[in-house]
Amino acid sequence: MLTFKFSSSSNIYTFILLFLVLNIISQCSSIVLPTTLILPVTKDSSTLQYITVIGQRTPLIPVNFTVHLGSASLLVDCESGYNSSTYKPVLCESKQCSFAKAEYNACGSFCLSKPRPGCNNNTCHTLDGNPIIDTYTGAELAEDVLAIGSKPAVLVSQPRFIFTCIESFIMTHLAKGVTGIAGFGHNSTISIPNQLASLDSKFTNKFGICLSSSTTRSSGVIFIGSTPYYVYNPMIDISKNLVYTPLVKNTFTTSKFSEYHVKVSSIQIAGKNVPLNKTLLSIKKGLGGTRISTTTAFTILHTTIYDVVKTAFINALPKNVTIVEPPTKQFGLCFSSKNIRNTNVGPDVPVIDIVFHKKSAFWRIYGANSVVQVNKDVMCLAFVGQDQTRAPSIEIGGYQLEENLLIFDLPQKKIGFSSSLKLQQTSCSKYEKTS
Repeated sequence: MLTFKFSSSSNIYTFILLFLVLNIISQCSSIVLPTTLILPVTKDSSTLQYITVIGQRTPLIPVNFTVHLGSASLLVDCESGYNSSTYKPVLCESKQCSFAKAEYNACGSFCLSKPRPGCNNNTCHTLDGNPIIDTYTGAELAEDVLAIGSKPAVLVSQPRFIFTCIESFIMTHLAKGVTGIAGFGHNSTISIPNQLASLDSKFTNKFGICLSSSTTRSSGVIFIGSTPYYVYNPMIDISKNLVYTPLVKNTFTTSKFSEYHVKVSSIQIAGKNVPLNKTLLSIKKGLGGTRISTTTAFTILHTTIYDVVKTAFINALPKNVTIVEPPTKQFGLCFSSKNIRNTNVGPDVPVIDIVFHKKSAFWRIYGANSVVQVNKDVMCLAFVGQDQTRAPSIEIGGYQLEENLLIFDLPQKKIGFSSSLKLQQTSCSKYEKTS
């Protein structure tokens, strides 16, 4: 096990030393993995995407990735200046190609130009893409050095980590400086958690996401590996007492087979059931149901679900709260914040309970995650109504996930929800042990 600890006063020297050390490590053929890795995640203020940094290539460089739960692998732009002396395309009929047994893999000679990263013949190809522009394509699988992790845990270097070498046009509409997508999909052997787990038996394919609400100061974190997951000052195991619900498979869709779906049976606002069209809550021929997404900024509801949620929320608001014309087209319900008091879990507005597969399994959403302050005097319900005819009826977005811990237990095929960490007077940004 390799452990690196640095003082916060020497960040630039830490960065240089870290990558010098990992360049040496990357030449080793066998590195012992720890049981848990820590991957810092920041929120981009312009796109509201969640960004992490992973080291890759030889010489090793830091690469910015947008975090996407449903991507089947680590996607990297190989068309714009990918230089590495350790890049190796995954060849047809190789053990690496067999290992990357995604359902839609292909193998053959697709390159008509001079060989380069992403363009080689007799290579293994897979289907993946960018969920933000909803564009997917076949792309070359390859291997290269990967360095992942951060303090206070450990950093791990793998000399032959399989990833997808994608073309530049796929990476449009990503945050500035981002040249890849970090895929955590469940139904793929080469997603980040599954591939890391395959490299060492002590490293479980379980991970937790804890996104920070801040775009200016602190970062959130992804825990990769076994629990417990700690935050500090004070030290708290935030992986305890979660509400778990089974992972629901959606095998019909061809391009999003690694996405995370759960069963939602009802929605309650201020303790009262919202009259939903229950037929929209089940997946039928790949449509409907509920999906969790880190690339969707705010939770999207099918218009018929949104309309009844909006009405129920209005009815549950205090009588002295005034409904106002939305100052932005993004949200459909806004109101004066003049008479809304603040609490330790955000604005004091009606709580929203997402009830999963049984009545006792529900995820409570407080004001910090249900409403957003759009200007000094107005806040809006942070849910978006949209025609979801060809998509999930409910797509849980990043804003609702912030300052909550979600644990994805892939061996047990279940997902755990914590509710707001503000209830424990802590946050996702406190994963660093500073004392």
